[in-house]
Amino acid sequence: MAKHNTVFIDYTAKPNEVEVKGSAAINDAKGLYFINPKGEEKDKPTQVWTQGETEATSVWCPTIDKPNQKTTDEIYMTVPAKYVTLSNGKLMSQKKNTDGTRTDYWKMDLPHAPYLFFMGVGDYAIIKDSWKGKEVSYYVEKDYASVARKIFGLTPEMIDFYSKATGVDYPWAKYSQITGQDYVSGAMENTTATLHSDASQQDARELTDGNGWESVIAHELFHQWFGDYVTTESWSNITLNESFADYSETLWFEYKHGKDAGDEHIFQNRQSYLSSPGNAKKDLVRFYYSDKEDVFDQVSYPKGGAILHMLRNYVGDSAFFKALNLYLTPINSNRPEAQQLRLALKR
Repeated sequence: MAKHNTVFIDYTAKPNEVEVKGSAAINDAKGLYFINPKGEEKDKPTQVWTQGETEATSVWCPTIDKPNQKTTDEIYMTVPAKYVTLSNGKLMSQKKNTDGTRTDYWKMDLPHAPYLFFMGVGDYAIIKDSWKGKEVSYYVEKDYASVARKIFGLTPEMIDFYSKATGVDYPWAKYSQITGQDYVSGAMENTTATLHSDASQQDARELTDGNGWESVIAHELFHQWFGDYVTTESWSNITLNESFADYSETLWFEYKHGKDAGDEHIFQNRQSYLSSPGNAKKDLVRFYYSDKEDVFDQVSYPKGGAILHMLRNYVGDSAFFKALNLYLTPINSNRPEAQQLRLALKR
C-alpha cells in the first residue's frame, strides 16, 4: 500500500527581492505584485495580482514550478473588507474578521499547472453573466462598470462556440476575467481567472469604434482548453499552448464576423511573423534555447497559428476538429508533446 505524507511549510514570500528577469515583454519575474499598496499614487488604484508564467509562482507559493506538474489548490486571502478577491476555482466562503478585514476561501478542485495559479485583489465592480449555469464574471475598475459588458460581454458566446468546436464543454467551475494596473504583459490565462492589462478597459467613446480587445479575450479563453485543460509537457513544446490560442482568434473572427474577417486576421498574424526574417531559422519545437522565455515569440504564436490554418485547409474541417477533440482527451493525465498532436491528426 502506498504511503502518503503531509508536509507543512511555514514561509514568507519576498517578491520584491527577486532579481530573476522575465521575457522581453515581462521585465521581471517576481510572481506577486502589489500595485500602489500604500495608496500614495493619487490616480492609481490599490491592487494585488500574480503572474505565474513561466516559473514565478514558486516566488510566493512553495511548488514544483514546471508545466508538467499538476495539482489542486486552496487559497485563503485576508484583505481589507472594502476589497474583492479572485482566484482559481470557486469562492467557498467569506469570513468577516473583527479587525475590519475579511478572509476569502477559494478552492480549485481539478488539477492544473502551478504557473496558472492566481490571486487578485482590488476595489473592483463585478459584473456577472453565465453559461450553462456556470458563472461568467468581469472584474473591472468601477469607472468601467457601465461598459464592462461591451468589453467582455461576448464571452458566453465565445465559450459556447469553443465548446462546440472542440467537442469538449468548458471544463472548469467558472470563468472570470479581471483587469490589472501596471500589468507586465497583455493578458494571462490563469485557470478560471484570466488577468488582462488595464488596456482592456476602454471607455464608451473608444468602444464606438469597436472593441480593440476582442481578439485577446478570445485568445485567453481558448487557453482554458489548450494550455490549462491539456498543458504542454515542457516550455520547448509551448506551441501546443500558444499556436492554438493564436489560431483561436481567427476561428472566432470567422465565426462571429464572417470568413473575410477571419482571413484578414490570419493574414495580419502571418505578416507579423514574416516581418522578422530571423524567425525562419527557428524550429516550432525548440529543445535548445538560452532562456525558457525565448520560445514565447512570433514562431510559437503566429507561425504556429498559420500552420494550424494550413492543416485545417489540408484535411478539412471535419477531420481537423475531430483531431482537436482527440487531442483534448483524456483530461489531466497527459502532458503532451507536439508528436501527440501529429498522431491525433493522423488518426
